[in-house]
This record gives sequence, structure tokens and C-alpha cells, in this order.
Amino acid sequence: MATKSVVPIRLLLALWLFVLSAVSFLDRTNISIAGPQIIRSYGISNQRLGWIFSAFLIGYAGCQIPAGWLVAKYGPRLVLTVSVVSWGVITALTTIVPVTSAALSIFLILRLILGASEAAMYPGANQFVARWIPLGERGRINGLIFAGVGAGSGLTPPLLVWLIAHHGWRSAFWFSAIAGAVAGAIWWFAARDTPEQHPLVSESELALITQQQAKLPDDIQLDPKPWWAGETQISWRSIMSSRDLPALMLSYFSFCYIAWIFFSWFFIYMAQARGFDIKSSARFTMLPFLSMTVCCLAGGALSDIFSRKFGLRAGRCLLAATASVFTGVFLVLGSQVHNPAFGGIILAGGAGMLYIGQSSYWSVSIEIAGNRSGIYSSIINMSGQIGGAVTASLTPWVAKRYGWSSSFGVAAALAGVSAVCWLLVRPERNLSVGN
Repeated sequence: MATKSVVPIRLLLALWLFVLSAVSFLDRTNISIAGPQIIRSYGISNQRLGWIFSAFLIGYAGCQIPAGWLVAKYGPRLVLTVSVVSWGVITALTTIVPVTSAALSIFLILRLILGASEAAMYPGANQFVARWIPLGERGRINGLIFAGVGAGSGLTPPLLVWLIAHHGWRSAFWFSAIAGAVAGAIWWFAARDTPEQHPLVSESELALITQQQAKLPDDIQLDPKPWWAGETQISWRSIMSSRDLPALMLSYFSFCYIAWIFFSWFFIYMAQARGFDIKSSARFTMLPFLSMTVCCLAGGALSDIFSRKFGLRAGRCLLAATASVFTGVFLVLGSQVHNPAFGGIILAGGAGMLYIGQSSYWSVSIEIAGNRSGIYSSIINMSGQIGGAVTASLTPWVAKRYGWSSSFGVAAALAGVSAVCWLLVRPERNLSVGN
């Protein structure tokens, strides 16, 4: 008989989802750090490098709904394991792209497939949260999972720069691939799709989770059956008729447009526009992502606190709207400051403000859609990745013609759009009540 864990299993699994989240963004941003060497090695311009960035996001966005369906049918344990191993293989294959006229096309295809393989990451995490996490903890747990975004993108630039400097740009991709393979294997052995299936979940933890689920409306109860016990029923009509869905999609489009300026271009911006050398650029590139990590954790905790005290709309929506407004202010100020270091610090503050609202998107998806949250959140995430794909290619175009300040100005305007959209969302208007 298995010994029950003293530490809540849901917390341990959430911590490992933080690790998977970090690895997924390590795989997304390693090409940005390696970008200057790839440009020199393959004769690729900034704009064509932007196409490579966009290819990942097109694959990622295009496979969001299929990924959400797969997670709903087969569960996050299996789907995330296959996903993580797949993206490790594709990352490794990137190291053997030959220096030929076809190199750009090969990079585009590999990044497109990498994006498709990573599409299940956050719908899978959201399905886990819906089944495992009590209502009063969802903001903090989503904050923890998405703090991995900042950790994976922020803690690794100096390491990747060191690897690239001593062993070439391909070593950064081998490191990412190995990290993914190890993380995926551990997830398979540690995770289960529901708390009822996990041998180490204590009776008190299971009771806490099931009591919280019992408070949900009847027709969005979370089915505890494993995937092999019956096919998950998904009401596409109720999902697509949700009045909150368009506002969340537009808001997340704006969110990811802003975020991907940091993921794709901040390292190059600090080197080319602000005049830092490669090591200084790497150090400054850490700042936005460390800021994201801290603020994502803080935002998730604040979201739960405000939700308990003032209701879900204040805790989820008003908090995220306020954070979006401050994001826009920081982006404008940071891009206009003449001192390069001070400007970089202010822009990093803008990245942190942005991520205060990150957990709200995923918590609201569960509160609106319940057992359908994997599909519902995948639709929202799809629109966000389209925003990321747009910024990956549009940002260097705007910067080339109008200057980098204009690129950040466009992002600031979209932060305002995101704030307005959040004011239209009502998380208590779940799919069972009608729209």
C-alpha cells in the first residue's frame, strides 16, 4: 500500500507544471538568444528571423483547439508527456539544419512543428487545475504555473550565452532538448489525470478537492472518470455562444502581442537599439522575465485574495484591467528614456505589470467553462498566439521604419485595448447559466 504524502500532491504536481512551463519557454526563446549567431551563420536578416519566430506561433495557435480536445479526451498526463517529448526531439533536430539556401525553409518548418507540439502545454495545465485545484487556490496555482514563463525565459539567458560562447549556438538547443526529455519523463511517472487516481493523495486532500467541486453548478461538474471510461462530451454550441469569449480572445491577443516583444526581440533590442554587448544584453534580458515571475506569483495571490473579499469580477477582471493600464504606461516611459539601463529597467517593470493579470485568463476560463475549460482556454490561447505571431514579424518592420519607440507604442495601445476588454468580462456568467 502506497504511503500518503504529507505535502499536498496537487501542490507538487503544480510545481512540476511550473517546471514544464519553464522548459517550454526555454525552447521558445533559445532561438532569440542564438539569433545573432544564426543571422551571421545563415545570412538571415532580422525580418526573416522574425518569420522564424512567427512560424512557431502559427503552429502553436493553429493546434490550440485540437490540443484542447486531446487533453479533454485523453487527459493532461498522457498528452503533456507526448507533447514535452515531441518538442524536445524537434529542438534537437534544429541543431542539424545545414548551411544551404534551403536553411530558412527548414527553420520555418521545424519551428512550425515545434509550435504544434507545444500547443497542449497550457490547455493541459488548465485541465489539471480544473480537476485538481479548489476554487480559492486557482489564482495562486495559475500564477505559479505561469511564473515558469518568466523563469524559463529569464534565468536561462546567461547560461545560454555562456554555452553559445564556448560551444556554439547548437549547444543551447541540445541543452533545451535534454531538459525537455527529463521533465516529460518525470511528469509521466508523477502525474495522474484526477486526484481519485493518484495513490499518494490523502483522504483529507481528496475531500477538500471534491467538496469544492461539489459547489459547482450541476451541468459543469468535473467528471472524475479517466479517459478510458467514456468519451468526454463537449458542448461546442455553448462554448462558441459565450458572450465573454470574444472579449477574452481580444484581450489575450493584446496580452501576447506585448509579451512576445520581450520573448522575441528584447535581447536584440538591447543589443542593437541600446548599444549593449552580448553579455550585458543577456543580463538585461533577464530583468523582464524575472519581473514576470515575481509579478505572476503576486498577481495570482492577489487575484484569490480580492476574489474572496470583493467577488470574482474584482479579483479576476478589475485586477487584470488595472495591470494592463500600468503596462501601457511603463512601455511608453521605458521606450522614451534616453538612459539605456534605466529604460531597460522600466520596460522590465512593464513586463511585470503585464503578468500580474496572467493567471486571471486561466482562472476565469475554469470559472466560466468548468469541465470544458481545456477547450475554452485553448480558444483564448489560440487568439493570444496569433497576437504573438503578429508581433514577431510586425515589431522589426515597425522598428525599421519608425523606430523602436513606435514598436513599444503599438504595444502600449494594445494594453489599453486589453484593459477595456477585461471590463466586459463576467466570470460568474458560466456556461450553465447561459449567456
